[in-house]
Amino acid sequence: MDYQQPQPVYQQPMATQGMSVVQGGNRNAKNLPVDAEGRKWSNGLCDCCGDAGTCVLALCCPCVVYAQNKHRYEHLSQQGVPDPEAGGGFCTGDCWVHALLSGFTGLGWILQIGTRSNTRLRYTIKGGGCNDCLVNWCCSPCALTQESREIELEERSFGGGVKN
Repeated sequence: MDYQQPQPVYQQPMATQGMSVVQGGNRNAKNLPVDAEGRKWSNGLCDCCGDAGTCVLALCCPCVVYAQNKHRYEHLSQQGVPDPEAGGGFCTGDCWVHALLSGFTGLGWILQIGTRSNTRLRYTIKGGGCNDCLVNWCCSPCALTQESREIELEERSFGGGVKN
């Protein structure tokens, strides 16, 4: 038996143009134009009344919508499919942290910056950290509703009628 020593690999394989890393779902369900900087949000910041239920909940209890958005985003990112629970419960740890921070300091919106940034990056949406900060500070309920609607578009692209 002749045993040959395996040859070392000096370079990892690279993705070529045309290869896609998106697994399941459509991250641009409205097929909005994408340029080098990304694309626009699927729904405008002031279109929050398009989902009046989420908008009212975000206005009255932003902690709940924040926790639901974060849970839904994380489930899509980690599992590659929508969460069958479609919201991850009512009073989670994230909800309580947001509520306490909002109640004692009025700074719950700071937690939302990371979730908005992650959502924006997942869907290749134009913007940056400064914009995320300003939007959450100035109009937190609208920002939460906009994020929820963006996540919902991907969830629906899997063929289910997911709605938080």
